[in-house]
Amino acid sequence: MPDYRYRARRIDGKPVRGILRAASEPALRELLREQELYLLECEETQARQNGYRLKPRQLSEFCRELGTMLSSGVPLIRAIGIMAGRDIPEKVKTVYLNLQRCLQQGLVLSEAMAQQGDVFPELLINMYRASEASGRLDLTSQKMAGHYEKNYRLNRKVKNAMIYPVLLIIVTFIVVMLIFLLVLPKFFTVFEGIDAPMPGITQFMLNLSNGMRQNWIWVLIGILLAVLLVQTVIRIPVVKMRLHRWKVHFPGIGRLMRIIYTARFAESLSSLYASGISIMNALQNARSTVGNVYIEAQFPEAIRAVRSGESLSGALSKIDGFDSKLAASVQIGEETGQLDDMLSATADNFDYEAEMAISRLTALVEPCLIIILAVVIGSIIISVMLPLLSLYDTIGASGGM
Repeated sequence: MPDYRYRARRIDGKPVRGILRAASEPALRELLREQELYLLECEETQARQNGYRLKPRQLSEFCRELGTMLSSGVPLIRAIGIMAGRDIPEKVKTVYLNLQRCLQQGLVLSEAMAQQGDVFPELLINMYRASEASGRLDLTSQKMAGHYEKNYRLNRKVKNAMIYPVLLIIVTFIVVMLIFLLVLPKFFTVFEGIDAPMPGITQFMLNLSNGMRQNWIWVLIGILLAVLLVQTVIRIPVVKMRLHRWKVHFPGIGRLMRIIYTARFAESLSSLYASGISIMNALQNARSTVGNVYIEAQFPEAIRAVRSGESLSGALSKIDGFDSKLAASVQIGEETGQLDDMLSATADNFDYEAEMAISRLTALVEPCLIIILAVVIGSIIISVMLPLLSLYDTIGASGGM
């Protein structure tokens, strides 16, 4: 989608300028209308592609440092210059210097960030765009610093939880390859002179071992091609949609994944709504933080329902993939007139539940992998022991005669 540089006006008559990505000019007009802005003029522009995207930890550091300096009275351009002068990675320094250059040209912070391409997420850009009207960039920066810090911790816990299963899979693969290529051939040479039919499992392991030894290069190539094929297939939109739907419906694991997705969405929605962004725009931006395309695909219908007058809790309750407690908590906030506080409390609660869900998810995955490893190793042992027992019986029978 193209980026549009626009000039709009608020309800109170205050002019607003910025850059927004939209499919077309009518779509841009609709997006601005959701923010209670009325388009005056626009032109399509090519956003500069930096080729780099800040990670959650880097976004948290950016927001925290900026918020601290702004609250201390440091001018915005000076604050960005100080951040660019620190000992930071070269790519991040380049981003800060480009940002400072755009600010010196007269752009507001949100517009300068949008000029950097995909470096800054739309969520952060829209948060700053909303705070520029109220002049509280420092508070927004501090709030978003906490948001991205939580996002970073949650993602890190998910990755750390997967380290042991991944290592177990790798070790299992290496051990099985060594057994088939080096160990089993020495055992099977003992059975070659036996004039008796071997058990089926032993014959299967023998053929598999010989095939792997004779074609080990093709085996490795086949494994690499299979990995590439799987990576390619899961990127196909239809397959990705089915896979992400499976994640939230698979017995046992599905409930834990729903909690994790709900925690991400609740945290983003709480931050956006607390900053004064309209609920329509908040939903539109928060959907991109869920991390599940199946859930994200249901948001247009939910946004249309809210625009038509349906309550936020009612629209969220129809989204398949969120924990039901989210809609119930939002409903309480709507009934009591304290939606802001309820969203914040709900986000904190789901953040804790997400941590527990990650721990339980690890506890479910590890035993399954250990059982698979035990079945593989056990099958290999049985394939070796069965002919040995037959050989001992044959020797015993010959001795008895």
